[in-house]
Amino acid sequence: MNALNHAVTAVFDVLLGPLEILGRPVALVIVSGIFGVLALIAFKHISHQRGIKAAKDKIKAHLIEIRIYQDDLAIVGKAILKVLGRNAQYLALNFGPFIPLSIPFVLVLAQMVTRYGFAPVPVHAESEQVMPGKGTLIEVELAKDRADLVRGLAIQYPSGVRAISPLVRVPSQGRAFQEVVATSAGAHEVELVLADGTREHKAFVAGSRARSMQPERSRGFFASLLWPAEDSFARSSPFERVSFAYPESRLGWLPGGPAGVLIVFVVASMAFGLIVMKPLGIEI
Repeated sequence: MNALNHAVTAVFDVLLGPLEILGRPVALVIVSGIFGVLALIAFKHISHQRGIKAAKDKIKAHLIEIRIYQDDLAIVGKAILKVLGRNAQYLALNFGPFIPLSIPFVLVLAQMVTRYGFAPVPVHAESEQVMPGKGTLIEVELAKDRADLVRGLAIQYPSGVRAISPLVRVPSQGRAFQEVVATSAGAHEVELVLADGTREHKAFVAGSRARSMQPERSRGFFASLLWPAEDSFARSSPFERVSFAYPESRLGWLPGGPAGVLIVFVVASMAFGLIVMKPLGIEI
């Protein structure tokens, strides 16, 4: 999955580079719209278009039947049952093709969220005294069967990142917490070291926005699918998850943050799709 993410990321680096000259909001809308059109074209080729059209036509016919024979309860009752049956058929014909389309949908959306959903953590002056709760809380979670290893966990910070709280370990849960602040802008690498020699890293972007950022690094298929900016942990790694909260992005005239990116992606892809649906002769 990591190899697939690298390939998809490389494609989006090339695609979004020129578009971002127009601004990140414009790039997000255009790419979302392009995906909507491509998804509809793919839907046309993998769906039973004649069956969908026939089901829609029969639903309309039964609705007309209800209108014409509205005083005959027996006919109306049968027509209603037929409408319900045809609706179930119509939904099944549409739902089936959406299952294979869901994977590219998630891949593209994950790219959009990691690129446009987050802002870097703020930078503080080296001499600034940051009060507890005002920094960024890093949370480390180990796999349940390796939870005891958290006792020997050490977190090593590069120049430009400093801890403002002790490292708190909870061996019974295999978790650890520490609050940090950034003192210089850039893409920093936080190193996590266990007593058994295991070493892992987590990107920590401060001050200036990187091309893509994700607040969490985890292991497993779904983690790889949702967070493509960094490789997921190997299945053999004792680390289950390392996370912290990036601020939500601001996208000018568009809603920001991961939820805002999701809304824009869905609305723009649907809008572009509706525009081309009839010219391309697509039944949905």
